Amino acid sequence: MKAVIDRVEGELAVLLLGDKGEFKLNFPLSLLPAGCKEGDILNISIERDIVGTEQAEERVTDLMDKLKKKSQGKAGIIRGPSS
Repeated sequence: MKAVIDRVEGELAVLLLGDKGEFKLNFPLSLLPAGCKEGDILNISIERDIVGTEQAEERVTDLMDKLKKKSQGKAGIIRGPSS
């Protein structure tokens, strides 16, 4: 995919994407290659990170399991009023 740097506004570059520049994206200048300026054409590539996705799913599953175990440990403890 191609993008053109339309303009720079402070710390952001306004990128136009699409065949006719129909999509606008505000992008941090600090993440662009050094020396980029208005009018430059950029190649943009987006890839799915399957390994990263699987690792994130595992972390969430582990956290959910820990929360379930913690709540099960407290379940069933009912205390009535003191006499």
